[in-house]
Amino acid sequence: MIIRKEHRVMGARKLYDLLQPFMMEHSIKMGRDALFDLLAANQLLVKKRKRKIQTTYSNHWLRKYPNLIRDFIPGAINQLWVSDITYWKIHTGDHLYISLITDAYSRKIVGYHVAETMEAIQSIQALQMALAALDGAAVPLQLTHHSDRGIQYCSGKYVKLLQDYGINISMTENGDPLENAIAERVNGIIKEEYLSHYQTNNLIEAKKQLQKAISLYNNDRPHMSIGNLTPNKLHNNKKLNHQRLWKNYFKKLTTFEKKNENYPVNLLQNLSFNL
Repeated sequence: MIIRKEHRVMGARKLYDLLQPFMMEHSIKMGRDALFDLLAANQLLVKKRKRKIQTTYSNHWLRKYPNLIRDFIPGAINQLWVSDITYWKIHTGDHLYISLITDAYSRKIVGYHVAETMEAIQSIQALQMALAALDGAAVPLQLTHHSDRGIQYCSGKYVKLLQDYGINISMTENGDPLENAIAERVNGIIKEEYLSHYQTNNLIEAKKQLQKAISLYNNDRPHMSIGNLTPNKLHNNKKLNHQRLWKNYFKKLTTFEKKNENYPVNLLQNLSFNL
């Protein structure tokens, strides 16, 4: 098996799954914990980074919509899209802003855009990309678009575009990141596992690198939450059977439940990602 350069920024659990056929073929016996220890010893584990820039401004007069997805679990693609904006600090020290739209069922990034500002028009371009991929789908859709209450998502043009397609509008109701957990998680994966390893000097380079990162994410990165399938494989095959490992992010665990959860034996596993 050939491990490309891009795979070296993948979470350790995903890398272990990719290496399994190669290790079996060459009679290499190494468990997941041993791989974590090896990566940790060589400082190769993906580390989480703290957010430093606020990308959500919700103290505005525009209409805000209620959260419609608290108890909703999508059973197919194009039932729930989650959207968010994140910043990207490039090599020059400047910041760019990435708008992402992800299908919550398949985890595929269906729309994206990078720009020098957080203006609403930039987020609309990510939405237009996602909608363009729906060619041939019935309108209105049985689809909900979920986001935070940022001014970009509440803007008249963004809301009208959703309404034109008959898409339900859902928004977070407080500052808890768990209300938009999948979108937050995808932001982290794209930035920490892919973009942080590029030397980016300007917007032109950023657009090419973001396109490459999302292609790798959609086509190559398996997700435990969808039975270790890649987003594109699940998104593009409606008849594909898979084991759905859905997390209910709104469930508040009791102290007893927390103590009896199946936590990883090796605590270094917490540095990799489940999604």
